[in-house]
Order: sequence, then structure tokens, then C-alpha cells
Amino acid sequence: MSSTAVLVGVYQPGTSVLHRLPVGPKLLGVAALSVAVVAVRSMPAAFAFLAVALLLGAVARLRARLVWRATRFVLLVAVVVGAFQWFFYGRDKAVESFLDLVTLALVALTLTATTPVNAMLDAIVRWIGPLRRVGVDPERVALTFSLAIAALPGTVALALETRDAARARGLGKHPRAFLTPFVIRVVARAHETGAALEARGLAD
Repeated sequence: MSSTAVLVGVYQPGTSVLHRLPVGPKLLGVAALSVAVVAVRSMPAAFAFLAVALLLGAVARLRARLVWRATRFVLLVAVVVGAFQWFFYGRDKAVESFLDLVTLALVALTLTATTPVNAMLDAIVRWIGPLRRVGVDPERVALTFSLAIAALPGTVALALETRDAARARGLGKHPRAFLTPFVIRVVARAHETGAALEARGLAD
């Protein structure tokens, strides 16, 4: 699996109802659905939530290739989590956990595919604008969100590259051979980002 398989901020221009919906209702809808997925613990509910996520993806007219490229890493994680749940808690819990992870991934993909990242950041700046009176800088908060969004694919790419390097050395079954260099590389990336921000006067 290459690092390019992980896509964040995969905006797909379109004219669907979800594309035309304002940012606020979309974010609130995603938040409400995500809370419901986490709070309601049953396998039938997990199937129902997945059906809702698939319906939203269909309404947004998401391309099958986009869905596959953007979610296959999540599917891998969901399979691993489901296997552990099956071993410890049984089939129903495993299926529920797998479906919930897939649902959350599809909902997040639908949001990013129908909403430009800049539009989400602009909305955040507007919403927290009144907090400027108490010393909160909305632009810096938006910058934090944008950095978090931008860091996700890079972090996953580092994980995949570190895993492949461990396998190439014949150490794929040793967790420390993966975790130690991965943590070091993530910390180094964070320092590089901090240095770049400081050079632009944005680190304070």
C-alpha cells in the first residue's frame, strides 16, 4: 500500500444537495451522526448507521475509486480491530466495531468531498470570532485545524513507510521495530513544522 492511498481534504466539485448545503449544518450533522454511532451499541444499529453513510455518499455522488482510495487504510484498521473484538468479545461486537469504523470513515469522506477545506476553516474563523475579545486568535485556531488536516496523510505515510522498512529488515513481527522509529520520525516531523512556523513568525 503506497502512501498516496490516504487522502484527506479530497474535495470533489459537484452540484448535489450536500455540495450546496452550508458548512455549518454539514458539520453539525456529521458531529451528531458520529456521536450516535459511538453512543448506540448494537449490531442492528451499526447496519442502520452504515446505510445512512452509504446513502449520504450516494447523494454526494462520490466516485467508487475515490471511496476506495480514501478508505482502504481505514478498512485495514477496521479488519484488525474487528479481529481483536471477535477474539475477546465475540462475533456481534466485532461486526459492530467494524461497521462503526467504516461508517465514520464514509461520513468524514462525504464531508471533505463536498466541502472545500478553506470553506470549513473560514466557518471556524467566523464561529469563534467573538472569542477574539478574550484573547483567542481565530486565524491561529484555523491554522491549527489546517495543520492537523495536512498532517494526517503525512503521519499515515510515515507509518506505512516505517512498517515497510521494518518488513524489509525481516522485523515485521516485532512491534518495537515499528513503533520506535515511527515515534522518532513523527516527533522529527513536528519539530520541522514548528521550525517552519517559527521562521514565518507564527510560532508564538
